[in-house]
Amino acid sequence: MDLVADMLLERLASANPPVLEPVRVCPPFARRFTRLAVPSTRRRAAFNADRLLNRVWDYPKLLSRQCDRFDFHHVCDHAYANVVHVLPRGRTGVFCHDLDTFRSLLHPTLEPRPRWFRAMARHILNGLQKADVVFHTTATVRAQIVRHGLVDERRLVQAPYGVSKEFTHERLQDEPLRLTLPPSFGGAPFLLHVGSCIPRKRIDVALKVFESARTRHPELRFVQVGGEWSPAQDALISQLGVRESIVQLPRQTQRTVATLYRHAAVVMMPSEAEGFGLPVIEALACGSPVIASDIPVFREIGANAIVYAQLADLADWAAAVDKVLAGTVSVGDREARLRHAAKFSWKTHADTIAAAYATL
Repeated sequence: MDLVADMLLERLASANPPVLEPVRVCPPFARRFTRLAVPSTRRRAAFNADRLLNRVWDYPKLLSRQCDRFDFHHVCDHAYANVVHVLPRGRTGVFCHDLDTFRSLLHPTLEPRPRWFRAMARHILNGLQKADVVFHTTATVRAQIVRHGLVDERRLVQAPYGVSKEFTHERLQDEPLRLTLPPSFGGAPFLLHVGSCIPRKRIDVALKVFESARTRHPELRFVQVGGEWSPAQDALISQLGVRESIVQLPRQTQRTVATLYRHAAVVMMPSEAEGFGLPVIEALACGSPVIASDIPVFREIGANAIVYAQLADLADWAAAVDKVLAGTVSVGDREARLRHAAKFSWKTHADTIAAAYATL
């Protein structure tokens, strides 16, 4: 969510005439457990413990001392909505990107968690419910919030994401693609996935579809950006025998990601759930063909500019990939993709949020 916060700050600061004077309040991350000499197998647990203490103790403590400095308080990520408990009423908003943080409360049988975890999730949810305005990305997320009775509908404001300037169809003279991908990839066509590898992203579908597509397109490669293979995903890669044709890159600059979009044969979004799906509109802004799961949120943001495949239906996904690679699928041309992406603006995003605070 750092990108969303950065874009909001940038747009509010450049507004002419100015509406709000934004100030970033981002305390340094206090390291306690990660400063200790812990085995490599426990480093993730140490980091998560530090993150929990920062979230529930350090950040609220700092904000409680500073809250009188500001007219309004905007919490950029609903996962930190617990800080609302120490902020003044009538002057606070939270951006709710999706309901993942509250899955253990909303779907306890699907997401069983320890009692302490559910108590923390409840504390965060209570903070969200105390906010005077709750922003959301899509009508799909709004419907979920309303269906579960989490927030009064009158306090909900939709503020879709925008597309950053780096995501353009125009190729730069110094495209860094050759510096990003392994030399063995050469100029081979590749499928691209951008985002994390958490379960709801359904990376297993992407990997299996890639393996199937390679039987008909042996030169094809697969590139994943920004995630980390889970043990199950790593085992699946070995089982499918495609490891030499796959590369996973850590988080990249937006400029590099835009380059990958522009060169990708297909951008894949096989997620089973999303709050928005920013890679979809970023890829469209680069003119890239996109195949996404046929779920409501992708229908909402992708409209007729992308290709849809049934959720987790490997045959349907494989057929869609084949059609896009062959250029036979019925979908808008590149100009149509660019026009659709142009509907999403960070300026509109910031203006919508500023207008909501003006009503408080």
